[in-house]
Amino acid sequence: MTDAFVQIVDVSKTFGGDRNMAEHVHVIDDVSMTIGTGEFMVYLGPSGCGKTTLMRIVGGLETKSEGQVLLGGEPVTGPDRRKGMVFQAYTSFPWLTVFENVKFGTKYRTDVSGAEKDDIARHYLELVGLTRFADFYVNRISGGMRQRVAIARTLAAGPEILLMDEPFGALDAQTREYLQVELRRISRIENKTVIFVTHDVEEALFLADRIVIFSSRPARIVEEVDVKGILPEERDADTKETEIFFRLRNHVRDVMRAQMRAEGMNA
Repeated sequence: MTDAFVQIVDVSKTFGGDRNMAEHVHVIDDVSMTIGTGEFMVYLGPSGCGKTTLMRIVGGLETKSEGQVLLGGEPVTGPDRRKGMVFQAYTSFPWLTVFENVKFGTKYRTDVSGAEKDDIARHYLELVGLTRFADFYVNRISGGMRQRVAIARTLAAGPEILLMDEPFGALDAQTREYLQVELRRISRIENKTVIFVTHDVEEALFLADRIVIFSSRPARIVEEVDVKGILPEERDADTKETEIFFRLRNHVRDVMRAQMRAEGMNA
């Protein structure tokens, strides 16, 4: 981590109290953290704890109730091209080819010419390993390949930060593991700041430079884990079979189980 690119200061969020939701639901409780340029941050916690809401606040898709969020020193006031989003649902355009889907990411870029947009699309197609599928329509490729298209299209837009909400959650185990390896590789090459939301402990440990473990709702920070200081920088599927990974996984699971028991949930 080289600087505090993302600054989250005393952020809280409460939904409700209006005609759409009579009851107030407090989902985030006084959360503060910094995330450095090029850092891969993973939000880990129980389903429904508020971690996705916090990520959406960073992305400008949700408003905070209290606190402040800064991106590169500037307050986040809404979504813009600096923030790239990748969701669990496949977000490709079936009437476009794989190449055209990726190039669509450059549509609103004014910093590059039309020819450069083609080059950018080809670069990211190669980066995600889909060059030979460039002329396929996306309804003719697998779910895992569609997620690679979504990642490539998001990168082609030139964001400063990637916000990823359980993007591999709907995939089979083998494809999911493959894409974890690929995402780790791509994030290192591109040096992108990433916030990645998951409730999967092994996925979190494999991908992260640092993990923030949240409590059940309302989300509070229970523990931060400096994964980069424990696991090697270069990781592959075999990393998950090492003793150090096993010990770290058990520690994180114990933290989450203890929190769930404290909250009266089934561990």
